[in-house]
Amino acid sequence: MSDQTLLSPPTKPAVRRLSSFSTNLEELALGPSVVVPPEHMETPSDAHETAAGLEMAKHRLAEKEQRPPDGHITPPRTPPQTNFTDQYAFAFDIDGVLIRGGKPIPQAVEAMKVLNGQNEYGVKVPYIFVTNGGGKTEQERCLDLSRQLEMEISPGQFICGHTPMREMAQKYGTVLVVGGEGDKCRAVAEGYGFKDVVTPGDIIKDNKDTTPFRKLTDDETNHSRARNFGEAEIEAIFVFADSRDWAGDQQIILDVLMSKKGRLGTRSETFDEGPPIYFSHNDIVWSTSHQLTRLGMGALRTSLEAMFKAMTGKDLISTAFGKPQIGTFQFATRLLKQWRKDTHGIDAPPRTVYFVGDTPESDIRGTNEFNATEFSENQWYSILVRTGVFQEGTKPAFQPNATVNNVLDAVLYGIQREVEKKIKTKVQQLSEQTEAIAEE
Repeated sequence: MSDQTLLSPPTKPAVRRLSSFSTNLEELALGPSVVVPPEHMETPSDAHETAAGLEMAKHRLAEKEQRPPDGHITPPRTPPQTNFTDQYAFAFDIDGVLIRGGKPIPQAVEAMKVLNGQNEYGVKVPYIFVTNGGGKTEQERCLDLSRQLEMEISPGQFICGHTPMREMAQKYGTVLVVGGEGDKCRAVAEGYGFKDVVTPGDIIKDNKDTTPFRKLTDDETNHSRARNFGEAEIEAIFVFADSRDWAGDQQIILDVLMSKKGRLGTRSETFDEGPPIYFSHNDIVWSTSHQLTRLGMGALRTSLEAMFKAMTGKDLISTAFGKPQIGTFQFATRLLKQWRKDTHGIDAPPRTVYFVGDTPESDIRGTNEFNATEFSENQWYSILVRTGVFQEGTKPAFQPNATVNNVLDAVLYGIQREVEKKIKTKVQQLSEQTEAIAEE
């Protein structure tokens, strides 16, 4: 059993504090939780309030979405006194901004400290993590980042590229889930509520001739489920994470797309009878420990579209989630709106959200385009860093509101901008008061 303590005084439901050293995914799934480095188990750190507040906000959002029209929802507690600003917040991409090659970017830890109150103004700023990375649950990503940055973080602070896919669990029966390590994507999909999830491994286990150049390992065979796919109809395809076997996965995806109503072993004459396909994001490249960017899920999507066109003469219709799709930013807005209501009693999102990213084509494009839509309830302000995909000396395809060297510079820039806005507002108010007095 992992080390865990409850907040005092306890709330209902209580936010559990689970040790990042010894907790596991099963425990994280049991209810509202904050993952805590062992040295902070007894005394909450500066990061606790943000992590716990957003964890509860996300759970309240889930209750709202799942309750019947006249159903009961846990009422939020009375907003406490706090030194948190409710005027602005930060949203961070992870790879290339906070982490690169599994290790923290040097300025990342200091940036988090600044947001948690270690700044000249003594203000705390809420923050969330919005990543296109897939193949892991929000709980697993929370564990990873807590250990990497050695700070308190909650699953409620995470929005993954495939997070919106949970809303489709009731729409489809049998679904094919592709990508990721081992059987993790099946677990993610089942955790989202999908009832009948199959993988490429299941299909190869049923018919080893499906992929002539790929043979299952003993471990893959053990994790793949036996099934007669001659009797199954796949209703949708979900690419949850980057493929570990492009050739094999693309062969299986194309077989399903060109089939009659998702039944393997059949071939449609019109090539429009197959199931829909969804991708958790559309990043062509991403930043890793390699000195050059590596191919991402968007490249797989492009490859599939080209092959489908070559084989059928038709365009492949597909759907992508994640950044730059507006649904991701809408969910982030709802989450921050719920947090602000819980903590400050204001039923509106923070006025400004600073999105810090390293990829112009997804992070910057998504932020700018969402900010320009009718769906944006506040201002989303894009900041591009030079520690990931974007490299100095190149012109970004989508122009950010600001470009800085690293995530710490981005945080300091945003805070200083807010301070200057506040000063400007006060000066304007004093000017108006002076004019009013003069007129009297």
